[in-house]
Amino acid sequence: MRYIVIGAGAVGGTIGARLFHNGHETVLVARGPHLDAIRSGGLRFAAPEGTLTLPIPAAGGPDELELRAGDVLLVAAKTQDAEQIYADWAWRPVRDVSGRDDAVAATSLPVICAQNGVASERLALRRFRRVYGMCVWLPATHLEPGTVESQGAPLSGVLHVGRYPSGSDTTVTQICADLSASRFAAPAGDDVMRWKYGKLLANLGNAVEAVCGRRDGDEVAELYRRARAEGAAVLAAAGIAHASDEESAAVRGDQVRIEKVNGSARGGGSSWQSLTRSTGSIEADFLNGEIALLGREHGVATPVNELLQRLANQAARDRRPPGSATPSGVLALLTG
Repeated sequence: MRYIVIGAGAVGGTIGARLFHNGHETVLVARGPHLDAIRSGGLRFAAPEGTLTLPIPAAGGPDELELRAGDVLLVAAKTQDAEQIYADWAWRPVRDVSGRDDAVAATSLPVICAQNGVASERLALRRFRRVYGMCVWLPATHLEPGTVESQGAPLSGVLHVGRYPSGSDTTVTQICADLSASRFAAPAGDDVMRWKYGKLLANLGNAVEAVCGRRDGDEVAELYRRARAEGAAVLAAAGIAHASDEESAAVRGDQVRIEKVNGSARGGGSSWQSLTRSTGSIEADFLNGEIALLGREHGVATPVNELLQRLANQAARDRRPPGSATPSGVLALLTG
């Protein structure tokens, strides 16, 4: 298998670096200064055990690659960018060893959706025949072009993989074997979306961290609690099963501890990093917004998640850094 990792940020960069370093053919797909840095000097991959500069091949998009049978498209870009990615890659020709000249990515290649949230798989299935979900628990940071930091040790993360909407197959088995040989825990299963819905509940606090900054205290805890309670109520109303925090913790065990890299502790999560890098977009529509959507469909009020969705998007649009609001200010908006 050749792994084409589309979106070489914190998650994609870590997965691509570990696969490449452990002998798996890998291509990183990136853009802008990050792409330029990887092409000119390799990917600087920093982890608790040390820093490597890896000469991973990099591309800016599908026009720069000849797809072939055996390729795996692993999409690690944020969900807000996924629709365009699937459209760009789906109808690209694939060199088929059987001699067929009509093979395209949508019908010939597996696509793995390695994002937070639960919307990307359905977006992919509109075009791609073979879609796989990946539930990602992987502490990593990407703030500078050409550099990815992975704070997980002794393994870099836990990556549940399964067929979408459910099931498993030999492709799942092979992918999990490759990941397991590359410093990941990679459980294969036929219920990957149950794990992703569990992760969705945990990710509802991403907007709190982005909007309010990395703070502690009772008011922050209250925002987290209320966002999570709304999410659990919505999933119950919709009849959607999800993995519990206890299940997730049991799988991680002591396999993935968050440790310092080059003497520095980890910053914030994925949404915090989006605001820190001033990307202009954020994933809140597919985290808190997913709960708002399901709440509207099933008649469950979700005022906390709707507010967090709005505040996070406004901060991203205005390119404000993390911490532009206070927890007390956000709570006041809910009672005002």
